[in-house]
Amino acid sequence: MLKKRISVSQKRQITIPIEFFNSLGIEKEVECYLQNNALVIRPVRDNTGEFDEQILADLISQGLSGQELLERFKEMRRQVRPAVERLLEDARLTAAGKDQFSTYEDVFGPEVE
Repeated sequence: MLKKRISVSQKRQITIPIEFFNSLGIEKEVECYLQNNALVIRPVRDNTGEFDEQILADLISQGLSGQELLERFKEMRRQVRPAVERLLEDARLTAAGKDQFSTYEDVFGPEVE
């Protein structure tokens, strides 16, 4: 395991060693989170296309094609990550009891036998 000691600036900034930077293929952004009392830093990968087929199918069903299809696709694709991040944050707040939640009955009504 490659290990390096990194100094932290007065502004809480660090410099990622070039070996780590290159090995991980870091581009524009990293994400960091706490896990088991450790700070994990990993590269952010742009949209990997999970929703591309659904987005395209929806836009084609709307009759779009050519340049208009391409522009709308790019616009909708940019909205996926922020939407997923909002959903995750809502889930975190609900799990922590800091947000309202809905029960099964709230959503679907009482079970009918």
